[in-house]
Amino acid sequence: QVPLVESGGGLVQAGGSLRLSCADSGRSFRSYGMGWFRQAPGKEREFVAAISQSGSGTGYEDSVKGRFTISRDNAKNTVYLQMNRLKPEDTAVYYCTRRLGSGVAIAPYEYDYWGQGTQVTVSS
Repeated sequence: QVPLVESGGGLVQAGGSLRLSCADSGRSFRSYGMGWFRQAPGKEREFVAAISQSGSGTGYEDSVKGRFTISRDNAKNTVYLQMNRLKPEDTAVYYCTRRLGSGVAIAPYEYDYWGQGTQVTVSS
């Protein structure tokens, strides 16, 4: 069983919105800080957003600040990424990831497990 399963990706026009979800099938979801990364073709995986175990702390990559919002529902073992005012440069495969530990982390090596990814395509 895959612990992290992303959903909600798709094709959207520039200026539109999508909400990504990531469901964790494990039993200790509230023990994990969660993050979203993305990878466009030919580019390295980059940080998008992260949230602390309780949800009280969040962090964002500069280009998505004010447009994307990360949140979590510990009762549903799910983390979300609300993406508004999407741009063609947001096109990428988006990955959900988790880490043990407090605070917010932005480096890929700080995360322990990754989902399979969901494709987001923004047309101009």
